[in-house]
Amino acid sequence: MHPVRNKNQAMFRILSIDGGGIKGVFPAAFLSELEEVLLTPIADYFDLIAGTSTGGIIALGLGLGMAPYEMLQFYKQYGTAIFPGSQSWGSRLRHYVATKYSSDPLKQALENVFGEKVLGESSKRLIIPSFSALSGRICVYKTPHHPRFESDWSKPAVDIAMATSAAPTYFPSYIGPTNIAHLDGGLWANNPTGNAVVEAIGILEADPKQIRVLSLGCTCVSQSFVMKTAGMWGWRKKALDASFAGQSFGSLGIAALLIGHPSIQRVDPIVEEGRFSLDNATLMDELEGLAREHAREQLPHFRRLFDHGLTEPFVPFYGPRAKP
Repeated sequence: MHPVRNKNQAMFRILSIDGGGIKGVFPAAFLSELEEVLLTPIADYFDLIAGTSTGGIIALGLGLGMAPYEMLQFYKQYGTAIFPGSQSWGSRLRHYVATKYSSDPLKQALENVFGEKVLGESSKRLIIPSFSALSGRICVYKTPHHPRFESDWSKPAVDIAMATSAAPTYFPSYIGPTNIAHLDGGLWANNPTGNAVVEAIGILEADPKQIRVLSLGCTCVSQSFVMKTAGMWGWRKKALDASFAGQSFGSLGIAALLIGHPSIQRVDPIVEEGRFSLDNATLMDELEGLAREHAREQLPHFRRLFDHGLTEPFVPFYGPRAKP
C-alpha cells in the first residue's frame, strides 16, 4: 500500500472555497484569472481542495478536471435558470412557507457538466461538507485519500453536489439514492478552511509548518449584530448572518492557530450591503470583474505562498484511479 503522506515532502497546499450560491462566480472567476496568468492548471498547485455548497460544486469540478473558466461558464449558462430571482410579493410570501426554488434546474445543470462521473475519479483530494437531515449529524464526503475512506468514492458527483448545496428555504433537502435527506453543508461549515487544515494534519499527517492555504470567500458585508431588545422577528435574518460570520471566523481561527496567520491567504472582499445576494443572478458580470481585479492584486501574494512547483499526483486507495 502506498503511504498516505510522505512526511519529508516540503509543502502541503490547500484550496478552500466558501458557500454562497450564485456568488460562486467570484471564486470561479478569481481562480480563472490566476490560471490565465500562470498558464498552468490552478488545481495542480494544491494537494487538497475543500468546498462547501457552491464552493463544493467548484471543488468537484476542479477535481474532475474542469478548468475554473469552465466552472465560471457553468454559472453564466445556468445561473438564471437555477435562481430565477422573482421579487414579486407572491414570491416573497411563498418563501416564508415553502422553498423559494425548485432544485430540478440545479440538478439538470449538474448532470450536464458532471455526467455520470463519481467522486473516485477526482485527480485531487477533496472534502465536501454536507448535513444529514435524517439524523442531524454532519456529513463530509471525501475522496479515498486514506485507507478508512472506502465508501464515498463510488458516489456520483451530481449527488454529492446536490447534497452540499441544498440550502434550507431556498432548495428542498436533497434525497439521493441512499434515501437520506441532506441539507447544505453551510449549516456548519460554510467556510471549510479549518476543516481542511485539520484534515491535512490529522488524517494526511502534513507538517503544520509546511501547510499553506488559499481560502476564498464569495464576498461579504461589514455587519454589526447589536440587537439588544429584538425578538424573533428582528432576528429572523440577522441570526443566520451572525451564524455564518461566527462560523467563518471560527474556522479561520482554528486554521490560524494550527498553522499560523501568515500561512493563510484569505480573499473575501467587503462589498456594499445588499449589492450581491446568493440568489441574484443579474450581477454575475460585475462579480466576475470584481474577482478578476482582486486576482491581479493578490497574484504576488499567491506566488510567494503557492508557486513552488506543482503537487505530486494523487493516487487514491480505492476507485477507478486506484493502483495496487
